[in-house]
Amino acid sequence: MSSRCGSWSRALLAGVALVGFAVGCTATGNTPDSTGADPAPGVSSTTTPGSTAQSTGTVEWQECGSLECGRIRVPLDYDEPGGEKIELTAWRRPADAPSEKIGTLFVNPGGPGGTGEAFMETVEYMLLPSDITDRFDIVGFDPRGTGESAPLGCSTHLQEMYDADPTIEDRADRENLLGVSEEFVDECERNAGRELPHVGTLDVARDLDEWRKAVGDEQLTYVGYSYGSSIGQMYAQLFPTSIRAMVLDGVVDTEQTGLAAAEIQAGGFEDALHAFFDDCEQDSTCPIASDPEKLTARVIAKAEKEPIPAPEADRPATPGVVQLGIGQALYAKSLWPSLADALEQADKGDATGLVDLADAYLQREPDGQYPFGFDLYFAVSCLDSEWPGDPDAVLAAAKRIGRKYPFMGEGLVNDYVRCGMWPAKPQPLPALTAEGSPPILVVSTTGDAATPYENGVTVAERLPQGVLLTNEGDTHTIFGQGKSCIDDAVATYLVDLDPPKDDTRCD
Repeated sequence: MSSRCGSWSRALLAGVALVGFAVGCTATGNTPDSTGADPAPGVSSTTTPGSTAQSTGTVEWQECGSLECGRIRVPLDYDEPGGEKIELTAWRRPADAPSEKIGTLFVNPGGPGGTGEAFMETVEYMLLPSDITDRFDIVGFDPRGTGESAPLGCSTHLQEMYDADPTIEDRADRENLLGVSEEFVDECERNAGRELPHVGTLDVARDLDEWRKAVGDEQLTYVGYSYGSSIGQMYAQLFPTSIRAMVLDGVVDTEQTGLAAAEIQAGGFEDALHAFFDDCEQDSTCPIASDPEKLTARVIAKAEKEPIPAPEADRPATPGVVQLGIGQALYAKSLWPSLADALEQADKGDATGLVDLADAYLQREPDGQYPFGFDLYFAVSCLDSEWPGDPDAVLAAAKRIGRKYPFMGEGLVNDYVRCGMWPAKPQPLPALTAEGSPPILVVSTTGDAATPYENGVTVAERLPQGVLLTNEGDTHTIFGQGKSCIDDAVATYLVDLDPPKDDTRCD
């Protein structure tokens, strides 16, 4: 289990799925106004807050089911702009008040691997302030390598990967984990070897600037959740003066090595799990309140000895499934009751609830397919950061981190063993300077398991005009989920370019 689940859709969509809502979105057929010319990248806009953005957009939006979609073509390799092109797809919800429209709000929900279509299908269920939905076209884009933007197509071994035991007790565990990982990596090299060096976050940021130009906006307005914050940071590094407003919510520190980031992430999940234990002990309605930590350890040990039956699921709960299910529930406090119930039943011999949580993590569809871009997740993660070139070095680090974080550490870090055998050479992201950028709003949550609070503090300090907005809470990402202190501050900034005071805290 790794932070690919660290996305806006993890925190919200999983909860939606568990309570049984059907998600969907309706959109009108409006097209952007065309009243002016698009400047070259890097040229600062003179558009005033609240004015209608100038636009000569070249995207032809059309109906795509309940949404609108549009496509552009970009170079596969930006070092060879005249070479091979790939087609990218985005999804749009037009502004409710087009006469008052400021421009386009681009959004990325996280991942890597989260798609614009999946996000846009949930927009009507978000609690976005009306100032946002009235005054912006909202556009979610499929980053290159996923969705309908030249997908990599190498996830057929996903279930086997996550059924494997992520903690190594003997040679059989090691051989199984490395064997199924090698099958996954080999499939990606066969199916997408040419594309793998060109799906990193720097190229996605370049694509985002092409989208900005294609819709006709002089400058970019952007909200990036979780991994989407990495895209935002690299956009700020490449095109700092092309930013109108940018919000980073649930922040990734792009300057860490892969193993350092994984260790911090493991600590975040371990802290979240202990917060769950503490909350359960103080809640008389929690079914495992007498000793949640001991019971959880017992369930993990049972799965290590033998997969726990799951009569209402299609497979038993292996150690990998147990860790995946626990990790899924740590993304939002609203999922803790489901975790408590699942652990109670697993302790009694029925792990159906844990399998269901694991399937929600994987976004498994009823037909057994896995639409989420796990192949892209590893393609980006292994490319963007420095990793050991030897999978045994990752396994050794996982053992060390597992001693520090005994519930979540080893399994989480071992998920990245794929990066120790990845066929594309790492291309670590550059240091973030973003000189010349406007104020950028950084939203960080104190109890965020996937992107720890300290990441946001660090990135806000690193940006030349970073503004930190602290959310006191336990969720992963927060904007658009109905917390007025956060939503009002973000909306005021996006609409009026008036950020909150630095270090503002929302209880």
